[in-house]
Amino acid sequence: MKAYDNLSQVVKLILQFFFGGLISGVYRIIKGATTNNMTTLIVGILALFTGIGNVIFWIVDFVTILLENKIKVFA
Repeated sequence: MKAYDNLSQVVKLILQFFFGGLISGVYRIIKGATTNNMTTLIVGILALFTGIGNVIFWIVDFVTILLENKIKVFA
C-alpha cells in the first residue's frame, strides 16, 4: 500500500484508468486489514467482488486521485 501511495499522480491515474476496479478493492482490503477497520475491509471485499462496486469505486477513486492524489472514500 505504501508503494502505491508513493507513486506519482500521473502513474496512479493511468493505473486507475486501466485497472481501477481491481485496485479499488485490493487497496481497501489491505487498508482495512492493516488498520483493523472492518467497514473499509467489507467495502473492499464488496468492491472487489461485485460489478456495481467496481464501477462506482472506479469513478470515485479516479476523481479523488485527480483532485487529491489519493484514494480517500472508505479507505
